[in-house]
Amino acid sequence: MRIIIVHLRGVAGLRPNDLNSKNVISKEGRHLGSVSAIEIDTSTWKVIHLVIALSDKMLQPFGLTLKLAPGLKHMEVLLPVDTVETIGDVIVLNKTVEGLKESIKKASS
Repeated sequence: MRIIIVHLRGVAGLRPNDLNSKNVISKEGRHLGSVSAIEIDTSTWKVIHLVIALSDKMLQPFGLTLKLAPGLKHMEVLLPVDTVETIGDVIVLNKTVEGLKESIKKASS
């Protein structure tokens, strides 16, 4: 069973609130958006995905659009935690935008 949790304490030395709204940057330095939640596998209590609210300019590179979903203000995608390189003032990923396309496709299915 998986559950999406926005507020949970004590994950890998960080509190999830510490991740909330952090900007997410691809390996080549492109701003993807910000963390809106985390997804935890409740059988292991490990964080398995970051939920990223994509910035408007990042929809097209991922082949996404809000035109098919009137009323939506933003699009969220799941990023596997193994795509994270470092967490500091921002979250830097270990993949380029092109490399992330496959990770996002797998995480969403």
